Amino acid sequence: MKTTMFMKPGKVQIEDIDKPTIQAPDDVIIHVVRTCVCGSDLWAYRGLEDKAAHSENSGHEAIGIVEEVGSDITTVQPGDFVIAPFTHGCGHCAACRAGFEGDCQNHTDNFSNGVQAEYIRFQHGEWALVKIPGQPQDYSEAMLKSLLTLADVMATGYHAARVANVSAGDTVVVVGDGAVGLCGVIAAQMRGAKRIIAMSRHEDRQKLATEFGATDIIAERGDDAVAKVMALTNNAGADAVLECVGTEQSNDTAMKVARPGAIVGRVGLPHEPKMDMSESFYSNTIIAGGPASVTTYDKQVLLKAVLDGDIHPGKVFTKSFKLDEIDDAYQAMTKREAIKSLIVVD
Repeated sequence: MKTTMFMKPGKVQIEDIDKPTIQAPDDVIIHVVRTCVCGSDLWAYRGLEDKAAHSENSGHEAIGIVEEVGSDITTVQPGDFVIAPFTHGCGHCAACRAGFEGDCQNHTDNFSNGVQAEYIRFQHGEWALVKIPGQPQDYSEAMLKSLLTLADVMATGYHAARVANVSAGDTVVVVGDGAVGLCGVIAAQMRGAKRIIAMSRHEDRQKLATEFGATDIIAERGDDAVAKVMALTNNAGADAVLECVGTEQSNDTAMKVARPGAIVGRVGLPHEPKMDMSESFYSNTIIAGGPASVTTYDKQVLLKAVLDGDIHPGKVFTKSFKLDEIDDAYQAMTKREAIKSLIVVD
């Protein structure tokens, strides 16, 4: 089968490897229908973090058809159309019961990897996989795109809003205009925010943020962005902040635009060397966040919202590629020619 291999910064390529097999009783083999490139995949691609040459791709978002199941699997069967979340919760440990399966306490291999491929082995599939009614051919391409966001970015944006306790009438600031930040705008609107201030300096992303529900756009960065937020909020700051980037600057901005007592929901993969906690102490700023509770949100809220046509997160996919064009897909995001690159596998 074909899979993507990370060769070196600035280069991924397709190679033929053996098709995955059942290795544990709770494994599920999935034929991938759609996958994609995540902003977190670009850190190594841009040479900003170490990754071994000629290693497995870091792709972790997919929808597909169940091909084979292990002996412990009772919730899905061959032929089922499923969302493959990047998290692999068990559903019954304390963390999963509390709705934080991104920190499942029963698995050390809790995250997907290597899904930019024709087939994947999904570990611990009994509870984590989410069934989609029908088959891929029953859905439009636009709907397939939205279903794919439920493997990560829509659920991650929702996680930021949930842990920040976005509530009806709130003023929310979303830091980051990538796919997760844009999905955070959707999530803030779903949870009843009255004002949603999106930070973006790219016209295509600004337009999509507005379409998703942003009421204000701030193109500035750093202290200039903080000043803009304060001017828009009568120097009060935001009731909730969604940090969807993970850099030192984005976290600094998120902390500074939060009003005293506000919650900063952090879902950007952290890349800052350290965080000074003294300022947040004196402002009573609450810091929350981490890996998203993908299965929980999909089953409770997001899958129905997509199927009912209430939200359209698939619009974050602005360019599509075949699996053989995987390096072009990475390049499109690296050059900001695409907000998020879709990979069509079937």
